[in-house]
Amino acid sequence: MSQLSLEQISVQLESHNTKDRMLALAALRHVSPEAAVPLIKKVLDDDNIQIRSMAIFALGVKPTADCYPILVRLLESDPDYGIRADAAGALGYLEDPRAFEPLSRAFYEDTDWLVRFSAAVSLGNLKDPRAHDVLIQALDSQEVVVQQAAIAALGEIKDLESVDHILRFAQSEDWLVRQRLAEALGHLPTPKSVSALQYLEKDSHPNVSAAASISLRRLAEQAQSPSSESN
Repeated sequence: MSQLSLEQISVQLESHNTKDRMLALAALRHVSPEAAVPLIKKVLDDDNIQIRSMAIFALGVKPTADCYPILVRLLESDPDYGIRADAAGALGYLEDPRAFEPLSRAFYEDTDWLVRFSAAVSLGNLKDPRAHDVLIQALDSQEVVVQQAAIAALGEIKDLESVDHILRFAQSEDWLVRQRLAEALGHLPTPKSVSALQYLEKDSHPNVSAAASISLRRLAEQAQSPSSESN
């Protein structure tokens, strides 16, 4: 099937058929951000929630100057929690440091756990050390998935001060939490990290033990070659 022209995509985005609009959005993956974003805007308020979600994701992977303010507006004011969560996730894809403030506010103020989860993940994607306080608080969330996101994000931002805080999850009943811990410790070169990873390497769940082994190798390589820390 040949790729659609911009004009064909534009027309298809106005189709009454939901599948046509979805296919048109999918076709934008071959289009430059500058050409794609004006077309994405056409369906940001679509009646179909799945199309809205796809459009918001597209803004995150087709960055232009217009994307950031649109995503912040959706994060802060859309009545649908799923759309707010999508906007939080897309802001992480943008990797725009300005997103730290709205994502932090979303974590502290939004009442829905899915939005807080997406905000925590995206704070990790930003790799901004200012996220320390937010993510440490996220560790105390009642939702296990938010804890998982916070542990992973603390690894992403390479927050060495967080090691003592996250080690309490080494004996979590949830193996995914232990896996996220093993992965995060691979970005946090401290003696405590190595000891914890040696413990997690003996974990009963194969995913956890494998993640711990990978992280131990990563830390060993970093110790031999400090420049590899950026990889």
